[in-house]
Amino acid sequence: MDDALLQKFQCLRCGKCCMWEGPVRVNEEEIEKIALFLNIPLKEFIEEHTVLAPDRKSLSLKETPDGACVYYDREAHACILQSVKPAQCKAFPFTWNFPGWENECEGGKALKGK
Repeated sequence: MDDALLQKFQCLRCGKCCMWEGPVRVNEEEIEKIALFLNIPLKEFIEEHTVLAPDRKSLSLKETPDGACVYYDREAHACILQSVKPAQCKAFPFTWNFPGWENECEGGKALKGK
């Protein structure tokens, strides 16, 4: 997909990016904001709600058994952390995406006119 078209992307809240398997990296500032938002002590949030990313370079939010983010509410089609969601999530599909995302993501399909 060309960059000019991609810049017109609008999220339609389908959740495909949230259900894509893989780490959702969080930095120290994001961890603090999320723990505060969830009203969980920082140490508890780190120990119970994050895992070490596969490359061992950062922490990542935990995933469900099928690889989705644990903070994606499938019924509401919404991120529970919307107001404090990590930069990685905000950056989809601009700085990261997954193979074939434009065929899975409702916003991507809309860009292609499907």
